[in-house]
Amino acid sequence: MSAKRFAPVLAVAIAALAAALPSPVAAQSSGMTEAEMTEALRKQKTRGLVIAPAVRNEAETAAAETGARTEAAAYEQLPTDIQVNINIRFDLDSAALRPDEKPKLAALCNAVKAAEVKVLRIVGHTDAIGSADYNMRLSQLRAEEVRRHLVAECGLPAEMLEAVGMGKDALLDPQNPRGAVNRRVEFQALG
Repeated sequence: MSAKRFAPVLAVAIAALAAALPSPVAAQSSGMTEAEMTEALRKQKTRGLVIAPAVRNEAETAAAETGARTEAAAYEQLPTDIQVNINIRFDLDSAALRPDEKPKLAALCNAVKAAEVKVLRIVGHTDAIGSADYNMRLSQLRAEEVRRHLVAECGLPAEMLEAVGMGKDALLDPQNPRGAVNRRVEFQALG
């Protein structure tokens, strides 16, 4: 077979092999076990992440009580290997938590308790479809819905949970900005 005829066959074979190999993005989107979540949360705690100053003004106190984002709560994108990304699916144009997604949050709840997390940031993400304003609002609403569920169903204290919407600003897979893997909820142990 000549080199000219062999090149397309080789390209197809390489593409098939690459698709078969696991990637960090694929590993994150496939789901994590409770033990993997616990270990990742413990690793995050050792990074020295901090949240809002100890002294809060009235606006910061009100925001903390509702779990809303504050200026002091800057988002730090963690390395992929210690992110806790759980692909919590939502129906189109909805922030209502689907019943079939709740077992994933139950596993996360157990992992948070096992890792003895003091403050947990819930970070909602979207893909790149839609306007920046729309995605920011939708990601915030979804993060708040997950926060509400963790308080009501898991019994985590509301004051330990912070909901942050990132919109499409921190794509997990920037090479595929419209990909479903970018529509996720990430959890960060802050202390």
